[in-house]
Amino acid sequence: MDKPVYVEVLETIVKNLVNNPDAVKITRSLDELGVLLKIKVHPQDMGLLIGRKGEMIKAIKTIMKAIGIKNYARINIKIEEPEPLTQVKTSTDQIIEELKES
Repeated sequence: MDKPVYVEVLETIVKNLVNNPDAVKITRSLDELGVLLKIKVHPQDMGLLIGRKGEMIKAIKTIMKAIGIKNYARINIKIEEPEPLTQVKTSTDQIIEELKES
């Protein structure tokens, strides 16, 4: 099944903003409010997607709203919370923990 135009546009915009374009996933669902597009990106790319003071995501939402009007769809965008990055303990971390314990 072909993706709607607005999904392809959003995917193109997001993939060109982030450092890990292969990790970008856009899911589309229909609800009582219209079309819900969920964006999932690599955890390190969240800041790039949101932008300073949320300006980037606001701009993306504005563009998508205009595209939605043209396609007779009310488009809502949600950014999925990434899973937290796991911290790998280094030998320095282990030494600090041992010093705290003693």
